[in-house]
Amino acid sequence: METPALAAKNIVKYFSDPVTVKVLNDVSFSVNRGEFVSVIGKSGCGKSTLLYILSTMDTEYQGELYIDGENMKLKDHSQLADVRNEKIGFVFQFHYLLNEFSVLKNVMLPALKLARLSHEEIEFKAMEKLKLLGIENEARKKANQLSGGQKQRVAIARALINDPLIIMGDEPTGNLDKKNSDIVFDIFKQLASEMKQTLLIVTHDQEFANKTDRIIEMEDGAIIRQ
Repeated sequence: METPALAAKNIVKYFSDPVTVKVLNDVSFSVNRGEFVSVIGKSGCGKSTLLYILSTMDTEYQGELYIDGENMKLKDHSQLADVRNEKIGFVFQFHYLLNEFSVLKNVMLPALKLARLSHEEIEFKAMEKLKLLGIENEARKKANQLSGGQKQRVAIARALINDPLIIMGDEPTGNLDKKNSDIVFDIFKQLASEMKQTLLIVTHDQEFANKTDRIIEMEDGAIIRQ
């Protein structure tokens, strides 16, 4: 059987401030390659805390996390930074584009940081990603000249630039109107179906979740459906 893109095994997380509270309780699930999975649940149920662990940003947890078959617990901070850069693409509720740079440069930044390709190759690849998302005509504009929906598409192009194993999203449509939310969903669906891109998206949008391949539902720090 093919190794899952991501597997969480018995993840437990406590917050201690000032009293100790268990915020994730024995969370286990896996995401297959090319699968489009949404994580839903009420505010405060632990969705974003879980995503923070799955993205390797938070290392203070019990249990095991495997990305591409590798145990993240065995890696140091520098190795985890490499995993984030190479294997994970991020799309957040807020696009976090740098306004002083062009759209093209914003998309190029993670690849420039990875430094595996020449500047020319990265620029070509960034344009390909912008074309994929239908915004190549905006490439030379400054990021702050775009609409909210366009900015989020640039953020998706940036997340794709290093050809990540998995794209993780934290409420990526949370700041968008219905029309732009639908556009972003359709982009994700296309990435999963045509490019076999793995996607794990935290959302409070039930309509969005209902259209994904699978829903993982959380309540009080535990998975109640998957």
